[in-house]
Amino acid sequence: MNVSDSERVATTLSARGYEITPSQTEADIVLINTCSVREKAEQKLYSRVGRIRKATGEKPFVGVMGCVAQLEGETLFDKIEGIDFVLGTRAVGRVADALENVFDGRQRYSDLGERERDYDWNVAEEQRYSPYVAFVPIIEGCNKFCTYCIVPFSRGREVSLSGSEIIRQVNDLRRHGVKEVHLIGQNVNSYRPADDSGLERIPGKTPFSRLLRAVAATGIERIKFNTSFPRDFHEDIVDAMEENENLCNWVHLPVQSGSDRVLKEMKRLHTIDRYKKQIDRIRNSPRGIAITTDIIVGFPGETEEDFQKTIELFEYCGFDMAYIFKYSPRFGTPSYKMKDDVTTLEKQSRFIELEKVQKRLQYESLSRYNGKTVSVLGEKLSARSESDLSGHSTCHRVVNFKGGEEFLGKIANVRIVEAKSNSLYGEVI
Repeated sequence: MNVSDSERVATTLSARGYEITPSQTEADIVLINTCSVREKAEQKLYSRVGRIRKATGEKPFVGVMGCVAQLEGETLFDKIEGIDFVLGTRAVGRVADALENVFDGRQRYSDLGERERDYDWNVAEEQRYSPYVAFVPIIEGCNKFCTYCIVPFSRGREVSLSGSEIIRQVNDLRRHGVKEVHLIGQNVNSYRPADDSGLERIPGKTPFSRLLRAVAATGIERIKFNTSFPRDFHEDIVDAMEENENLCNWVHLPVQSGSDRVLKEMKRLHTIDRYKKQIDRIRNSPRGIAITTDIIVGFPGETEEDFQKTIELFEYCGFDMAYIFKYSPRFGTPSYKMKDDVTTLEKQSRFIELEKVQKRLQYESLSRYNGKTVSVLGEKLSARSESDLSGHSTCHRVVNFKGGEEFLGKIANVRIVEAKSNSLYGEVI
C-alpha cells in the first residue's frame, strides 16, 4: 500500500514540475513514506532523518508521510529534529500544496485531513516501480480492530472504490502494456463499495468475488490480490479463481496464531477449525493454489501450549511461505494495555523454532515444482547473473531463469530444474 501511495505522490509532483533525483545529496526535498505496523519500522524513521541532517552540503527539506505521520502528527516536530512538514495517509494528494507552504517559509506544516473527493488514483507510467506490474487499490482502511493492530487508527475506516473506477484503471493499465495487476487493500475481501456501478450484472456471492470476475473479464493477463481476511474469505472467491485462468493461483490468508484462545484475545473472530476448512477448500482446488500467511509469536499471554498449536497448524496447512513476526506492542492499541508477559528471549526462541518449521515446509513445497513447467513474467534482470532474468510465477513464486532482455515484460513457460531455499530456477521451453 505504501509503494502504491509513493507512486501516486511521485506522479503528482512530476506533473507539477518536480524531478526525482537518484542521489539524495542532490535533492532539495526528501520525502519519507512511513509504516507503523511494527515498532522497528518506526524506529528507522528516527535514524534516517538523523543521517540526512548529518550529511554534508546543503540541507534538503524533509517531509514525513504515511502511517507514522498520521499517528504522531505535529508531535513529530518535537520528537525528531529536522522535519519540515508532516502529511497523513489521506493527505498525500496535497503533497505539492504542502511543499509550496514550506517554500513560502511556513514552519512545522502539517496536513492530517481527509482524502479529497476528486483524488486521482492514477499513476504515471514512468512512476510505477515496474512497467509490467501495477498495484490497484480497491479498499483502504480497516474496520476489524484486532487488538494488536494500529492500521485502523493510521488508515481509518474501510472505504471501497467503485467497481467502475477499478475496471477503468485496469483497462487503462492493460492498454499501457501492464501484464499483471495486484488488487490491494488492508482486507480486500471486505470490499463493499457504496456505489456498485460496474458490478450489477456480474455473478457472485460477495462484492469481492463479483469484482474478481469483472476484473478477469477485462482480459488482462494476470490478476493477484492481497491481503485477505479469514473472517470474510468466502469460498466463492475460489470458485471465481477456478472459472478464470487469469485470476492467479495464490491466496495470502493471515491466520496470526494457531490457538483459538490467542485468536480470541487478538479479536480476530475466526476459529482454527473454520480456518482449516478454508485451507481445505483452497488446497482441494484443481488450480493448485499456493497459500501464504502471516503469524505473530509471543502475543501477550501466549503459552507454550498455544505456540505448539501454531506449529501444529503450520504442519496441517503446509504453507508455501509465511511472514513470521515477533509481537511488538503499538501504543494506542488495546493489546498495548495487556501485560507483555512473553520474554524477549522466549519470543526469539519461538520465532527461530517456527522459522525452522516453515523453512522445511517451504523447501518441500518448492521441491514439488522440480520438472514442472510454470508461467513466469520476466520482470527484471537477475542481480546475480547478467544472463538470467527474475520474475514471479502465477502462484507468486520467485523464479530465476536463463534469458536476456528479450524476455522482459513477456510471460514465458519455464521448466523448473532446481528448487532453492527461497526461489526456483529454470529454463524457458
